[in-house]
Amino acid sequence: MTNPTEILPGVIFYSYLSAERKDKVCFWNHHTLVLMVSGQLHLETADERLELKAGEMLLVGKNQLGTLTKTPLPGQGYESIVICLQEDLLRKIALEEQIDTGPKYLGPSNVPVPSDPFLLGYFQSIIPYAHAIAGTLTEDMGILKVKEGVKLLLHSLPQLRSYLFDFAAPHKIDLERFMMANFHFNVPVERFARLTGRSLAGFKRDFAKTFGLPPRQWLLDKRLKAAKHLIEQKHQKPSAIYLDLGFESLPHFSRSFKQKFGKAPSLI
Repeated sequence: MTNPTEILPGVIFYSYLSAERKDKVCFWNHHTLVLMVSGQLHLETADERLELKAGEMLLVGKNQLGTLTKTPLPGQGYESIVICLQEDLLRKIALEEQIDTGPKYLGPSNVPVPSDPFLLGYFQSIIPYAHAIAGTLTEDMGILKVKEGVKLLLHSLPQLRSYLFDFAAPHKIDLERFMMANFHFNVPVERFARLTGRSLAGFKRDFAKTFGLPPRQWLLDKRLKAAKHLIEQKHQKPSAIYLDLGFESLPHFSRSFKQKFGKAPSLI
């Protein structure tokens, strides 16, 4: 089976695999609702580490970077249903339902959803579409299913109104704190700019004031210093850390390391 399968392209996904897989970097543009059907999911962001088991649900917040580790368990594969709550659709729901968001949401970015028979039944109703031929779920049907999911989510956790329906642009956050927490994620500078609430030009300008270096040069230097620390002090192997530090490949990491420190990482 191709992994993941798009039940409704760009909106509803069915993920299946039989061997552990770690995604290097994930970026969530939109709020995302996840149900674990079987297996185990480990999510790591700059601020949180969460584990999701079969039957559990999680609402992942928008505008985040993180890594996912998908693990099948003995006797079962890994299966999950993922629903992307696109902002345009949430805006439409807010207008149709005349939703009052109330005070600004101040809770965690990722919200475990308590066990709820209505939400579990809702997810179970989507699983048959994952096993059917492509196109079985039409776009109109899919949008109705997403709207149903949002309403059931608000029925279970009404406090999420101010979380789901906050359409303000990302505010200009503390650049130094954000970059120190997220430098190891291998994403374009343009995405770092967006996540800190800046234009690309504004990001580069503020970055130079904060760190005294262009973003790409600082990122490479920071990642290499972190690698040196892990190899020297934590006795970790280069092959075990290069992906987690944002390098595309082991040869790229080794070349960069040697250029900066004068010897290959394997010789440290």
